[in-house]
Amino acid sequence: MNGQENTKFIAFIPVRGGSKSIPLKNIKMFCGKPLVYWTLKAASEASPIEKVYVATDDDRIKHTVSKFNLPKVVVVDRGRHTATDNATTESAMLDFAEKHDFENILLVQATSPLLEKEDLEGGIFRYIDDRADSLLSVVRQKRFIWQASGSFAQPVNYDPAIRPRRQDWEGFLVENGAFYITSRERLLQSRCRISGNTSFYEMKEESYFEIDEESDWVIAEQLKQKHSVQNGLSGVNFNRINLLISDVDGVLTDTGMYYSTSGEELKKFSARDGKGIELLKAAGIKVMFLTSEDISIVSNRAKKLNIDFLFMGIKDKKHFLEDFFEKHSEFDFSKTAYVGDDVNDLEGIRSAYFSATPSDGVEQVKRSAVYTCSSKGGHGCIREVCDLILNGRTNG
Repeated sequence: MNGQENTKFIAFIPVRGGSKSIPLKNIKMFCGKPLVYWTLKAASEASPIEKVYVATDDDRIKHTVSKFNLPKVVVVDRGRHTATDNATTESAMLDFAEKHDFENILLVQATSPLLEKEDLEGGIFRYIDDRADSLLSVVRQKRFIWQASGSFAQPVNYDPAIRPRRQDWEGFLVENGAFYITSRERLLQSRCRISGNTSFYEMKEESYFEIDEESDWVIAEQLKQKHSVQNGLSGVNFNRINLLISDVDGVLTDTGMYYSTSGEELKKFSARDGKGIELLKAAGIKVMFLTSEDISIVSNRAKKLNIDFLFMGIKDKKHFLEDFFEKHSEFDFSKTAYVGDDVNDLEGIRSAYFSATPSDGVEQVKRSAVYTCSSKGGHGCIREVCDLILNGRTNG
């Protein structure tokens, strides 16, 4: 990190109630949540960000944000003079910076709901590693730009006589307005979100869309819905899967430890998961429970569900599965779906053709899994994966 490991970061999201193009757009429902929720979620999940400040002049927005119960989020008042139609975003940033102490600020725009926590984390690490004075998010565009010159037009970014093919052209970088990073000191000195040596973080091309008009809203919502539903599922052929492997604790059960009055250990399983496994087995897909624990509760549950394979007390799951596949040639990592929630499942997650983790799985596993469930461990995440596989096979 080039000697800047202790750099502190806060996120600043200015949202006002006086939008003209789309009234109260910041809390209008977008993919089932108020628009501002999506960037707040991304910022609160980005590990280097210590606090996320929402600056608003509208009580309706304050009330909406408070109901999210997102970690790190703090709502602050936005000065009326910074929330007029003619006020700049910099005026809100400066008003905030003069009243709060921090080292570095990420200006995050609520109108960029395609922003993900990985983008913010990547931008921060780039900013640190480059020792930049500021950083902005960009997308790469491969469009030919012309500029009006009287009644005619002049090319800006290419020579028409040597028209490049798209695949041979690097294109150019365009601000997508998702986020900017600078220091408090730089902001107060320059009075601008960008100054000095400016680095950049390249986001996916589709994140080009900012929501300013109704047409932007329609396009961005369709893209967000695609990501939310698929969540990394593009190109997955569920017809090839013939084995589902599931961890137990944190997947089939929650992460709680329950004991009876006599000291006997208890576990809570989801009946919906059981039904999902039944449906999966009826479709001809085998199911394996693979756990590092070795207790009778698990074997009893596996017996009740008529699980095809139960292996308990397994510490090195990847090595065990390699041996298993050698003995059972009909199965292979390339035909396997694996569901795990913690670091001891990482090698299986990374090796399997398709992988998933509960919504409360550890972050390292979430980054490696193809799919993150909307359900927590013990609350139907296996049913969610079973339905995903079965629906994928039907539609495939």
